[in-house]
Amino acid sequence: MRARRIARWLPAVFLIGGVVFDVLTPMHYTASPFLSAAPLVAAPLFSLRGTIAVAVVAGAVSSVLAIYHSGDDQALSVTEVVTVCTVALLALAINRMVRRNFRQLATVRVVAEAAQRAVVPMPPARMGSLRISARYMAAQTDARIGGDLFAVQETPYGVRMIIGDVRGKGLEAVEAVAVVIGAFREAAEQERALEGLADRLERALDREGARRAGLDQFEGFTTAVLAEISAGGGRLRLINRGHPPPLLLTADGQARELGPAVNALPLGMGDLAAWPDVVEELAFPVEATLLLLTDGVTEARDASGRFYEPLRHLSGRRFSDPDALLDALIAEVDRHTQGQRADDMALLALRRTPNAERRTVD
Repeated sequence: MRARRIARWLPAVFLIGGVVFDVLTPMHYTASPFLSAAPLVAAPLFSLRGTIAVAVVAGAVSSVLAIYHSGDDQALSVTEVVTVCTVALLALAINRMVRRNFRQLATVRVVAEAAQRAVVPMPPARMGSLRISARYMAAQTDARIGGDLFAVQETPYGVRMIIGDVRGKGLEAVEAVAVVIGAFREAAEQERALEGLADRLERALDREGARRAGLDQFEGFTTAVLAEISAGGGRLRLINRGHPPPLLLTADGQARELGPAVNALPLGMGDLAAWPDVVEELAFPVEATLLLLTDGVTEARDASGRFYEPLRHLSGRRFSDPDALLDALIAEVDRHTQGQRADDMALLALRRTPNAERRTVD
């Protein structure tokens, strides 16, 4: 962001530098390279109106300097003016091409985001005793939509959720997200155990890999965390398949990372190795908040290349509700990256409240 702000001053620097160079050097030295560079630099950075303004100023300065040197070599002066004006016209053409490409990219992105919203809808703000908030923040340095996903489902076994990241970008990633979400919603209602839910997702990705001609199973994987909050609300169960660990934030401001005791491969890589999923179970106190996130948060870098550390930044802090937590987290990541996030972010926060109304198994 700072580099872009500095770059926007370059046309003025070239214009002023050209005048100074022309005044301080002998006649046979020309300022036209400086004056020509100004509209060329402005073309990809400014609007059409701004580029026209820079081009007009460059042409005017070149003409004034030509008049100033009219007693010396008139042919050279005229050539310099023509050169600057020609380059200025070229800059206008470049500006139009750049703006047209930006509009096309924006259109493609809007279509992809609409498709993604269709397959990854926002969960309800409340589900039984849980207050829920979710965010999907697109990357600011990539025109392609990513494969981040989340879903929350109330089932006879408790509230179940998934957060994940499908490998790849673009509409193919959105298609894979639709497969994962669809399989999750069906299996979450049918499978009694969280391990069975993970196995159903594994098989769904295997089928999708076989359906896509030429798709390498190794490249069709999805990192994910599956979570279940018991029907009574007091127990939390987790399965982590190669995904950044969730955080548990308690009412007194403490935060801890719920890392897996046993590392496991992402979903869709069952052909490489197979082992039983390990469900980790822990207490989920009243007013505690479960925060699930994707690597767009944990791999966000600052200017020096340091990763953002959500555990360190959230420890010792209290948030009024899940919305406030996610808003603060997004603002901090944006500050950390100076607004240049290179990957999408998916965030899901669930807080347990004292009220408890749950569906139960007959």
